[in-house]
Amino acid sequence: MAEIKVDVCWETCPVPLVETRKALRKAEAGDIVEVKGTHPASKKEIPMAVKALGLELVEVEEKDGVWMLRIRK
Repeated sequence: MAEIKVDVCWETCPVPLVETRKALRKAEAGDIVEVKGTHPASKKEIPMAVKALGLELVEVEEKDGVWMLRIRK
């Protein structure tokens, strides 16, 4: 099992979602993709995309305006 990190801090839509999807395409089943960002709309959009893709949102964290999402493929 691998862990893929995606840092999209200071990027705005649609970059965080596009980069997350790229990482998810590369990931193997069971891998964790960790996405870190600052754009508020992306924090809502990415979990919706994860649900639509039938994947698991493992963790959502936010501290000092920086959020982190962990997704299991």
